[in-house]
Amino acid sequence: MEFSREKLKQIRRLMVWATFLILIIIYSDKVLFGSIFILNILKPFLYGGAIAFALNIPMRALEEKLLARWKGKSAAKLKRPLCMVLTIVLVILVISIVVGTVLPQVALTAAEIGKKIPAFTEQMIEKLDKLAKDYPIMAEQVSKLEAIDINWDTIFKNIVDFLRNGMGNVLNSTFSVASNIISGVVNGVISFIFALYVLAQKERLSNQGKRIISAFLPERVGKKTLEVFSLLHKNFSSFVTGQCVEAVILGAMFVVFMTIFRMPYALMVGVLIAFMALIPIVGAFVGCAVGAFLILINDPIQALWFVVLFLVLQQIEGNLIYPRVVGSSVGLPSIWVLMAVSVGGSLFGIVGMLLFIPLMSTCYSLFKESVNNRNTKKGRPPVRERESGSQAGGPKRDSNRKKDAQKEKHNAGNR
Repeated sequence: MEFSREKLKQIRRLMVWATFLILIIIYSDKVLFGSIFILNILKPFLYGGAIAFALNIPMRALEEKLLARWKGKSAAKLKRPLCMVLTIVLVILVISIVVGTVLPQVALTAAEIGKKIPAFTEQMIEKLDKLAKDYPIMAEQVSKLEAIDINWDTIFKNIVDFLRNGMGNVLNSTFSVASNIISGVVNGVISFIFALYVLAQKERLSNQGKRIISAFLPERVGKKTLEVFSLLHKNFSSFVTGQCVEAVILGAMFVVFMTIFRMPYALMVGVLIAFMALIPIVGAFVGCAVGAFLILINDPIQALWFVVLFLVLQQIEGNLIYPRVVGSSVGLPSIWVLMAVSVGGSLFGIVGMLLFIPLMSTCYSLFKESVNNRNTKKGRPPVRERESGSQAGGPKRDSNRKKDAQKEKHNAGNR
């Protein structure tokens, strides 16, 4: 039985790929070590790409909307640097507002706690004395504890041995922490500079990537790869935008309701919760803990009511606002948004929560397209999902739009 040249090429490719996979499985530990080593080297550039992607969203809005009329050559040269500077200033301004609103209030609260500690200690001593008088059994137990003979020489010897053996570990840990801080600062600077280069030459880098894909991949595979990358970019951009909108809505809700119920620190707690809500589902709980602690210093009952208010608003945000705002921005139904957050958080924590929603949205879109194509080939019409805004009476609204369009065409023909 003879094989054609095309069949022989396919067999060779399968053999090469099978050999490659078998070698990866055999030397999996070395492959894993090498992958981690390469990732550590590329970590600043990966972070820089993520920073560039996040900064590109407001920068693109500035270029396309605020400075859309700048179309000359001289204006185009000035447009990109100006938008980059405005974007960086905007981000720094937002961070400064958050830090300037939250940190002073936390410092004042810490000072108030320091002032209230002596009075709190005296109250506790008085309560303990009262308990000792009311319950003599407790006084007897305390006297038994005082009667226990403590070998102070042994305790002192153990402390000296611990300090002698632990100083080396303390020095090593201090050195490792300092080196980690220095390497983190260096990686941060490299990431930021790399992000600026990416933003300055994003069109050129995009064209280079497209040329590489078209050069090394077949035409059909390359076209599909570019479509998937374009869909990923769209979903991630929409997710970041929707997440920011949702955070602003949640923070505004807390400011309004805390002001209505006359709770203290309304603006500070609202800003903190809005900033922390950028982390899906979980981030707002950190703001709740800080807000409850600050209110607890002034009025414990009011702190309890604040927790109740947070639980109510969190249910509204988690079940209504978040799935609709973020889900509609990425084109993903509400139930899959909740599933993506749960699965991503269980597998990879906060990073998984941030990544799984746009990833699941991309997979959902590709799978829906594949299902519609298969149904079309079988002679079945694809089922199109109605948009969230037209769920109530959607078909009637569509028919009315068609009638209006027909009327406009008829009037245009008469004219």
